Amino acid sequence: MEPVDIISFLKEHKNQFSKRQRLIADFLIENYDKAAYMTASVLSATVGVSESTVVRFAAEIGFKGYQQMQRILRQITMTQSTTLKRMEIAKRQLNKTNILEGVLKSDIRMIEQTLCEIDPKQFDGAVEAILRARTIYITGVRSAASLATFTEFYFHLMFDNTKLINSADPADMFEQVLKINKEDVIIGMSFPRYSKNIIKVLEYAHKCNATIIGITDSINSPIVRLSDYVLTARSDMDSFVDSLVAPFSVVNALIAALGMKHQDEISETFKNLERIWDEYEVYDKI
Repeated sequence: MEPVDIISFLKEHKNQFSKRQRLIADFLIENYDKAAYMTASVLSATVGVSESTVVRFAAEIGFKGYQQMQRILRQITMTQSTTLKRMEIAKRQLNKTNILEGVLKSDIRMIEQTLCEIDPKQFDGAVEAILRARTIYITGVRSAASLATFTEFYFHLMFDNTKLINSADPADMFEQVLKINKEDVIIGMSFPRYSKNIIKVLEYAHKCNATIIGITDSINSPIVRLSDYVLTARSDMDSFVDSLVAPFSVVNALIAALGMKHQDEISETFKNLERIWDEYEVYDKI
């Protein structure tokens, strides 16, 4: 079940549920952002049904279990909620624990979940596509802009054919990808709340038959349908701040893999760079 469909599904089928199931459905429809962070026992107590009824309800509407339904509700919350709403969620969640410990442990979980969920074949395919590309376009806006800039910084050291699309203005973005074609790769980065501009640019690249590599949080992301290769990295921290620790780790792995393939060229590049950095005293020597 798609994340955006669960609420519609509940609304459409509510009258087919039992009395207890309707209590759960009504609460989820009206308070999905709160339910996303409730255990089955807390939700059951809040609604006034047994915990087993909540668990069975999740299974009966198509989920493998309560935790999967909860994860989908969290995705909806991160995608649909305003920043103000996410701040309220963060306040409720982070007040329960030491903030420093809570945030760092959350980031650790994001990396662990990413490692379990990312498809190695998609990763390897993305590496080979980048190596074959005539031009490598990299784009990400808002919070993903930092990830795109970081990626292009290291790609630029390895390749002579990289181009960062660094504007949030749709007109500027289309001008920068105007000549994209089937010989090119575009790496699109988008995390909740998903940018319409990134989707539009990737739609244009798709029409031009360019190879699209999507770096996003979930296979339910809107850029997945446009992507030839999808690298998923979890970002759903309980905060108004996007957690980009896992996405940065995936990009680091991508850079490392490309570096291994391009080892001879990179060694020569860094040899020349070190000479220039020394000559012009770029770095302080302790």
